[in-house]
Amino acid sequence: MEQIAEVYARSLFEVALEHGTLDTVRDQLVEFDDALAANPDLGLFFFSPNFSTEEKISGLRSAIDGADPAVQNFLEALLERHRMPAIHRIRARFDRLWEQQMKVLPVEVTSAVELDEATVSQIGDRIGQQTGETVRLTSSVNPEILGGIIVRVGNQILDASIRARLERLRRTVATA
Repeated sequence: MEQIAEVYARSLFEVALEHGTLDTVRDQLVEFDDALAANPDLGLFFFSPNFSTEEKISGLRSAIDGADPAVQNFLEALLERHRMPAIHRIRARFDRLWEQQMKVLPVEVTSAVELDEATVSQIGDRIGQQTGETVRLTSSVNPEILGGIIVRVGNQILDASIRARLERLRRTVATA
């Protein structure tokens, strides 16, 4: 299923890039996927074998009236090839391709207590300056880290939490 999602996402991405509609296509793909996630009946209609492909395409056309032609053709192709259940994975793959193209770096800051927005923004700004990329910053609270912060930049992790320090100390004492 992952390979299918990669192939379809890359195909849509390349068409959108070629036509200069990358942001529009992304927004509409996100909107459609969010609608499926929010409305189980809609998902049931598009994923169910109980409805014909023609019924699904007709329903799709009325649901996304005015959408970018690339998005409409893409979603219709998914329905015709019975690949609509892969839409969530396709969206995730498309988002990664979009982030790479736009040089958007996902950064997640996790702390034991809620950090003020200025502190989180300052962390994001520093990372953006060092990498030269636009930072998409999210923050979360996890009391289990006890104190300090964990910063995930792309697929790299900087763990400056008290829990990690205690674990390193425990390992040192255990091997001594």
